Amino acid sequence: MKKLIALVAILCLLIGCKETKKEEVAENREIQQYTIEQFMDNENAFANGYSADKSTILMTSNRSGIYNMYTTPEGGGELTPITKSDSASIYGISYFPEDNRILFRMDGNGDEIFKIYMKDGAEITALTPTTKVRALFRGWSKDSKSFFYGSNERDPRFLDHYEMDIETMTPKMIYQIEEGFDFAGISEDKKYIALVSPINTNDSDLFVLNTETNKKTKVNTAPSANRPQDMAPDGSGFYYTTDEGSEFSYVMKYNFEEGTSEKVVAREWDINGYSFTDKGSYQTTFINEDAKNTLEVTEVSSGKAVEFPSFENKEITSVSFSRDEEAVLLRVGGSHTPSDSYSYNLSTKKLSRLTENLNDEINNEDLVTAKVIRYKSFDGLEIPAIYYEPQQATKEDPVPALVWVHGGPGGQSRQGFNSTIQYLVNHGYAVLAVNNRGSSGYGKTFYKMDDRNHGDKDLKDCVAGKDWLAAQENIDGERIGIIGGSYGGYMTMAALTYAPEEFNVGVNIFGVTNWLRTLKSIPPWWESFKDALYTEMGDPNTADTVRLRQISPLFHTDKVTKPLMVLQGAKDPRVLQVESDEIVAGVRKNGVPVEYVLFEDEGHGFVKKENQIEAYGKIKTFLDMYLKGDGTSPMDGDKIKNVEIKAEE
Repeated sequence: MKKLIALVAILCLLIGCKETKKEEVAENREIQQYTIEQFMDNENAFANGYSADKSTILMTSNRSGIYNMYTTPEGGGELTPITKSDSASIYGISYFPEDNRILFRMDGNGDEIFKIYMKDGAEITALTPTTKVRALFRGWSKDSKSFFYGSNERDPRFLDHYEMDIETMTPKMIYQIEEGFDFAGISEDKKYIALVSPINTNDSDLFVLNTETNKKTKVNTAPSANRPQDMAPDGSGFYYTTDEGSEFSYVMKYNFEEGTSEKVVAREWDINGYSFTDKGSYQTTFINEDAKNTLEVTEVSSGKAVEFPSFENKEITSVSFSRDEEAVLLRVGGSHTPSDSYSYNLSTKKLSRLTENLNDEINNEDLVTAKVIRYKSFDGLEIPAIYYEPQQATKEDPVPALVWVHGGPGGQSRQGFNSTIQYLVNHGYAVLAVNNRGSSGYGKTFYKMDDRNHGDKDLKDCVAGKDWLAAQENIDGERIGIIGGSYGGYMTMAALTYAPEEFNVGVNIFGVTNWLRTLKSIPPWWESFKDALYTEMGDPNTADTVRLRQISPLFHTDKVTKPLMVLQGAKDPRVLQVESDEIVAGVRKNGVPVEYVLFEDEGHGFVKKENQIEAYGKIKTFLDMYLKGDGTSPMDGDKIKNVEIKAEE
């Protein structure tokens, strides 16, 4: 078949051809379909950093079925396993700056209570308390003699700032976090500490603490999206992004001695990242351009852009420099192919590929490249979305479709590779990943449009997305479902509850269904963010309870009439298992088909390959039955629970 396509292309060059229509391509080339096992065998392997002598690279990969650490030569080659966990996933942090010891993190099967460990040869040592204490790595000191981390050992609500001496492995608290604040950065001489205080889910106040005088100075002059980015290499100040007076975030520099701020960089989209390499020779800027990363790297001394290799139909989405700044790790990918890691030497221009994450059993030509589209919602507001249309979809043979809703609130569907979406599209389901009002990346006005309005206008945006799909000639407008995880799971349940005739089926992946309980049971380490979340959603301890109950699908399950699938991890600290238990019990009382898949060893997101295969394979089986088929074939219900509804507030 590939030879036939090549022959057609040659003839077109010789005699000229009209633009080939999608229907003609579909007639000439059969799209191979792949199993869920094949799609989940797309490896997720990524580089964590170079060793001190740059001879090897630390990698994290899920090739064993869960995440473990590996090493590979700097020039590429086989990945050598250095951990062999078969239960909890292990994520590499980095090599030590001057030797081959390794830092890594691990939690309890998705409970998000991470610990920091050291691997020294065959010996593994826990460097932070292993019982009910959350610890997050925050970077190495410039002199390479210590590393910084946040820990809630003192108080479960606050991640205080610690420094760990790597010779004695003794920690020292550098700064004790006060209520309402989060640590946001420290100068090399430890004289200045940046602190952020959330106001709502977009805006925050930014402060600088002088540790010598104990004076705390507010940086911003008005509520805005202030996000600390990096300290100036010369110690003169720090850089932060803000959207004050603008729809999109731009970069400012705060000067410590003068106490003044100046604008540094602005683009037509949000700047999400601005940082310097260890020696300050290079500066990196990340721009969220229409749901994909645009990368700018400049040489500080000259201001010239750093030239990287180009990749056909792929883009560089992230970079990580070695400590000596002679080499850089590149992450390269696209919506149609998994991201791979490369090592690039800036002097010799040598490029070495480190990973090949696409399963070699899958022909990349059978996958679909995402398209950015926009449609009008009920009130005329333009809604951006990422669209995946099956190659086999035609006017004569239209396909069913799904509205896909991201997590959040305030998340964003982006132009990145998603094995689950590609699996469903490969099997004939179009997917429209909507960025409804309240999504990030499209300006602060758009972002704030769903504040205290969830389950209403944001839901209507999703319904309008369904209407857009139904108007496409290659889509079967009578067979459209809705799917999403976390906040997207809430939107799925809101759709089935408050707009019960709009979608044919719903797939709820660990979605919120009782806002009263969820807002009261957020993890303790979210303390500084709690009030900000209450500002957007409502305070469950006030009169807001009336509205929160009204928008919670759990209390309105009698309205659900369409088939529902629910997936949940028992270790989830954000959306508790009881949320899914109770929504399943409530909907089942209507006599509506409900499939419930529960994983005892997963949290807020499924990371074990065998569980991913089961979860996403069952989603397709469910959709084949109730969206493509007539719903008469029973599913395997080995993990479906019978739970009595409690509907507690």
